[in-house]
Amino acid sequence: MERPRIVGILLMGILVWCCMATSANADTKMIYKDSNQPYNVRIKDLIGRMTLEEKIGQMIQIERNVSSPEVMRKYFIGSLLSGGGSEPTPQASPKDWIDMVNEFQKGSLSSRLGIPMIYGIDAVHGHNNVYKATIFPHNIVNRIGVVTALEVRATGIHYVFAPCIAVCRDPRWGRCYESYSEDPKIVQDMTEIIPGLQGQIPSSYPKGVPFVGGMESVAACAKHYIGDGGTTKGINENNTVIDNKGLLSIHMPGYVSSIRKGVATVMISYSSLNGVKMHANYEMVTNFLKKNLRFKGFVISDWEGIDRITSPPHANYTYSIEASVNAGLDMIMLPYNYTEFIDGLTYLVKNNFVPMSRIDDAVKRILLVKFTMGLFENPLADEKFVEQLGCEAHRELAREAVRKSLVLLKNGKSADAPLLPLPKKASNILVAGSHADNLGYQCGGWTIKWMGFSGNNLTTGTTILTAIKNTVDPTTKVVYNENPDAEFVKSGGFSYAIVVVGEHPYAETKGDNLNLTIPEPGPSTITNVCGTVKCVVVVVSGRPVVIQPYVASIEALVAAWLPGSEGQGVADVLFGDFGFTGKLSFTWFKTVDQLPMHVGDPHYDPLFPLGFGLTTQPAKAQ
Repeated sequence: MERPRIVGILLMGILVWCCMATSANADTKMIYKDSNQPYNVRIKDLIGRMTLEEKIGQMIQIERNVSSPEVMRKYFIGSLLSGGGSEPTPQASPKDWIDMVNEFQKGSLSSRLGIPMIYGIDAVHGHNNVYKATIFPHNIVNRIGVVTALEVRATGIHYVFAPCIAVCRDPRWGRCYESYSEDPKIVQDMTEIIPGLQGQIPSSYPKGVPFVGGMESVAACAKHYIGDGGTTKGINENNTVIDNKGLLSIHMPGYVSSIRKGVATVMISYSSLNGVKMHANYEMVTNFLKKNLRFKGFVISDWEGIDRITSPPHANYTYSIEASVNAGLDMIMLPYNYTEFIDGLTYLVKNNFVPMSRIDDAVKRILLVKFTMGLFENPLADEKFVEQLGCEAHRELAREAVRKSLVLLKNGKSADAPLLPLPKKASNILVAGSHADNLGYQCGGWTIKWMGFSGNNLTTGTTILTAIKNTVDPTTKVVYNENPDAEFVKSGGFSYAIVVVGEHPYAETKGDNLNLTIPEPGPSTITNVCGTVKCVVVVVSGRPVVIQPYVASIEALVAAWLPGSEGQGVADVLFGDFGFTGKLSFTWFKTVDQLPMHVGDPHYDPLFPLGFGLTTQPAKAQ
């Protein structure tokens, strides 16, 4: 009787061992790492393995300056960013950046589950001004997106906080130059940059699901949701007072288009909507964006955006965490105080102030974007795009964008006597103005540094002065005087003058401006030069500015917006190698007392209306 009992015990032991082995084998087979599995299967498998600490880590985005590979591993950080002003050192090469990004990524990959982080940067941020023209072709906007993605990838980064699809309804707003237009239809059209950045979305792709098509593409971000361009008097981060019809017809169309084009992320606005801070607005974030518009990507806060839910900021941080996460924000751009956020959100979840279902929703959305991007298969950046950075083909595209975005507002005392295009061959010409030989002024804010810079030694490019010298006949003498007095102009014997003036660089609240006048010595330069000799004034600005007092004395007037590094694009059109084609995507006011002013308003009486722009034909060989 003893022998069968022993056999039975042995069989039972073998069975238990087999079950244990099978179970162990199942544990080692991590489905989320299998690229052949559908995204939802991979996400379900991965999130089922994650602890609360790991989930909260995925919801965090921190500045690279406070991070390290050890921090990434220890706190399971989901994302890094280089914020405004977190510029590379002058000596840093693209390879240096790739190496830095990869070191951080290796920190993430060495954590328990090896979830890759996503690195974000303010690429394109603030430079929607380059596309300010109503007839700007969609294909060039798309091409700009493609080139931007390649250049960002060249530095090892794979997530851009662009495009800004704010509808600027008042040029006094300091972020107006980040907006494509005051017209929601133009803004909607310009979302064509998204498939440029992310890759062309397949026609059968499900609505609202993020799409990022391969290693040459980057995740994009539609921002700032919603109403940021409609605040009272254009005051940054202020309150937008608007009814539902106005909100849906003016500020929402760009988001509808972005979601249809598979935008991966949406960033929330600092501003309030009818008194409710957008970072705490459950109705607009969860109910409308996620449920109504069926957006499936992740929602990210702005820089320290949740802190500003309270006044003063950070006054009740636990409340700010609770209000923002429960409102539907998935990733929080902290960007520094990550341990405080971790402790606060952990407490709120464990005490049922934030449900675990909300945490899981946030993490699923973040993981979906990462899976869509192929980060689990290709987490490390390589050097194959390095040669793309600042290459000639990309600069040529930027130059093309500049010349197509210039708007000719006046050309001669009458239509029968145009000044432009200018003759390349002349005995003696004057170039004047604070912005004629200043790359920093051409580029504006959000260039290398948060507030931009002045001078020519922080980036590579061509100033308008250099472009003029490159373009005129070799026998033409070009005299440059930044701010000449009237006597100098009178005695110079100049055939004509080109005056380049405008705004100084700024960003965000520091750009809020209730008077919108061109800073001195700009007006003095216009008066001294244009009162004496035939002149074309080129205005370098991120928005319409006060120009009416000088128009009568100006022979020709050009809105150049912020042409960036490629000043040659300005000279291309001034001298007739190409014709002017651009149209205003903003109403140009007479006085600031008219603001806000839009087409259809009873008091609509602009200096130049929305859609205005004279055209010229390319000149024959001179």
